[in-house]
Amino acid sequence: MLYLPDTMANWPWPRAINPHFEDVKAEVDASFRDFKALSPESQEAFDKCDFARLSALTYPNVSRELLRIGCVLNNVYFIVDEYTDAENAAVTQEMLDIVLDALHDPHKPRPEGECILGEIVRQFWARAIQTASLSSQRHLVETFTAYLRATAVEAIDREKGHCRSINDYLKLRRDTCAVKYSVPVCEMGMELPDEVFYHPVIVDLVDCITELCLIDNDMISYNREQATGMENYNLITAIMLELSLDISGAMAWAARYHAEVQKRFMDGLAKVPSWGPSSRPLWARGHHCWKIQQSRLVPLLPKVNCKDASAVVRIMHREQPSGMLGLNWPVFASQMISVT
Repeated sequence: MLYLPDTMANWPWPRAINPHFEDVKAEVDASFRDFKALSPESQEAFDKCDFARLSALTYPNVSRELLRIGCVLNNVYFIVDEYTDAENAAVTQEMLDIVLDALHDPHKPRPEGECILGEIVRQFWARAIQTASLSSQRHLVETFTAYLRATAVEAIDREKGHCRSINDYLKLRRDTCAVKYSVPVCEMGMELPDEVFYHPVIVDLVDCITELCLIDNDMISYNREQATGMENYNLITAIMLELSLDISGAMAWAARYHAEVQKRFMDGLAKVPSWGPSSRPLWARGHHCWKIQQSRLVPLLPKVNCKDASAVVRIMHREQPSGMLGLNWPVFASQMISVT
């Protein structure tokens, strides 16, 4: 059995959900299905992951339009992540180049037969910039570009079977985690200067929230990843290898580190200049609520053939002009939690 510690038991910010959730979810889900980026079975499983709920839990106070942007952005993140997860470094880089090109020029039509990621990102950003302030546009492009570059490095690690040290893993994972580029969504209704966005105290606070989320994510996803042979890119594996701990010991170490990061966040929060309230603590709570279920004692999943695992997807855009992705999503979805 695998025990998942209650890492957020002492987090002072309560669960909250955006009142526009149901309305925006229906709109965004329908729009995403129109891309036909997934097979019918995979799309059904993707829907069960309920990424719109993640957005509503992590953006509980934003307007309807900003919630919609956040929902689509999360869809973009998860579909890019899944398209690239099973590919080698060269193919991954090709996909990421397409995404980056669409982000930099959302008004340029995408080439016929191109991977569907380009059109998904183009439509997302073409609408978002109609609402977003110029400073938030710049900050999102900068943080999303950092995510794409880190994803390319992750693909190289995956291809080489490389497992990083704890510190090296955390450094890379802060950029492959979705948290950093979610921050600009909160500032889209304002002109936030760089001296605020990149203030050392703010940067450290964002790093703290990012680490809290990635620790929770890796603790919960480790079970699926160890079963599918994809555990090298997981904090629990890095801890086990570097500190010679078993799974339970690594989970306990991660929980203690999580508590240390919480304290660092609380200490840093007291040093923030008075720029108004922050929604970042709600991101950590919302992400945790979306990921976790009531039972924290779960059976360790048996090993499966990686060809059948959700983490090792087969990219069908080479065979299907629509760019349809043929994932084994039911396995993946069964491990994802939607909290009511």
